[in-house]
Amino acid sequence: MSLVLAPLDVNVELEANLPCRKFDPDLWFSDSPTELELAKSLCGDCPLRVECLAGAVERAEPWGVWGGEIFERGAVVPRKRPRGRPRKEDVARDAALRVEAEARLAASGLATSRNTVRLAA
Repeated sequence: MSLVLAPLDVNVELEANLPCRKFDPDLWFSDSPTELELAKSLCGDCPLRVECLAGAVERAEPWGVWGGEIFERGAVVPRKRPRGRPRKEDVARDAALRVEAEARLAASGLATSRNTVRLAA
């Protein structure tokens, strides 16, 4: 068995500016909706946001925040709901946020149709 090493990344210094490298990694995989929203906001200015999101979509990441979007069971969700039955106003807000998430994915060039990226219903 031979060991193959990846070429040295010339952007090693860039890694120091990535929010997922500066803050506690558990923040991006939290169960708390508030912490996940914080992680999403931290991804906003990340220089690798689009690549991170594209990779997560391609891999159908099972959960966590990737590229500023929340993934749950391999699908992008607009926000993480707390446990229990949602209130009626939460259902309406989720519908509006789902449209917003679709727009962000389309703006990133990652969603040209419903078949490209699966959004949770």
